[in-house]
Amino acid sequence: MGECPTGPLERQTVSVTTATTSVDALSLAIAAGVPAVLWGAPGTGKSSAVLAMAEATGTPCEVVIASIREPSDFAGLPIVVEDGVRFAPPRWATSLADAGHGVLFLDEISTAPPAVQAALLRVVLERVVGDLSLPDAVAIVAAANPPDQAADGWDLSAPLANRFCHLDWSVDAQTVAAGLVAGFPVATPPPLADGWEEQMPLSAGMVAAFLGLRPSVVSAPPTDRSAAGRAWPSPRTWEMVGRLMAACDLSGASSQVRRALVLGAVGDGAGLEFLTWLDELDLPDPEAALADPDGVEFPERGDKRYAVLSSVAAAVAANTTPERWHAGWKVMARAAGEAPDVAAMAARVLARVRPDGVSAPPEAAIFVPVLKDAGLVP
Repeated sequence: MGECPTGPLERQTVSVTTATTSVDALSLAIAAGVPAVLWGAPGTGKSSAVLAMAEATGTPCEVVIASIREPSDFAGLPIVVEDGVRFAPPRWATSLADAGHGVLFLDEISTAPPAVQAALLRVVLERVVGDLSLPDAVAIVAAANPPDQAADGWDLSAPLANRFCHLDWSVDAQTVAAGLVAGFPVATPPPLADGWEEQMPLSAGMVAAFLGLRPSVVSAPPTDRSAAGRAWPSPRTWEMVGRLMAACDLSGASSQVRRALVLGAVGDGAGLEFLTWLDELDLPDPEAALADPDGVEFPERGDKRYAVLSSVAAAVAANTTPERWHAGWKVMARAAGEAPDVAAMAARVLARVRPDGVSAPPEAAIFVPVLKDAGLVP
């Protein structure tokens, strides 16, 4: 616990999978505000990578080794006060709150017993420790060894595992050899422009289009305990995918980094299917569609058509003006002639983002019955 100690001897063990892929994936997860857990064998430099990143960026870092903690270290210690009972946070939490930003590094999380893992649920998801809320600028990173390689190791509980993006961290001989001489890569979260989250609807539209095609992978918790302790698809982790993809797009991340983050959020099966589907898409630019609604050419495939309409609706949601909103309805009305059901799903998004004081255009009339059923119009 306390400020992260760093030094040359600690950084000598840092290694990464495929050179810098894991480092870049960790950096983007931190920048996007998505909790990440690094999985790898003991001695492969997971902890050192996090400590080196904190030192390089001058970021306050608190190391908490989960295996030697009690549930009250995360849920708060109950203290009787005049008006009842409050749950006092530990010192590491108040230090991060006072700093206003930083890294909470949960080391050896796979050695935490079930009661401690249960106490971590709210910390990881809501950044709440006892009665204290940590600032949004506090990143949460964990490191874990596979249970069969950890001292008294446990599988992560399914609820806790589903709160993380899981990144594999393994030894690459060439990187270790080069790093021993010239130093190892350091994770440096890329700066994302203010308001970058406004671009999330675009990536969320792609996720929504895919899930409309494959509803069976919206939520698919594994029945096997060990598999449930890693990445698996749920509404929460699909939301992570949308957030991570937006960060990848804005930072120019490589396809390898994007792949690591998507698979780390929803698992190999659903993640590979989603990435393959994305690669096969050849969609018109949603901004071009809004600029010329009458010139849009819709794909014949239903899933591609839905992706086009979802991206148009998401583009309007990301930057809503009366002109763009009306243009979006023109696109939906054109699509409704060929696929009314698909267009109606995207039209619901437009209905939710109507600018204040703007009346619905004539093109929206065809969707009124559907919107009434959804409770979006009187």
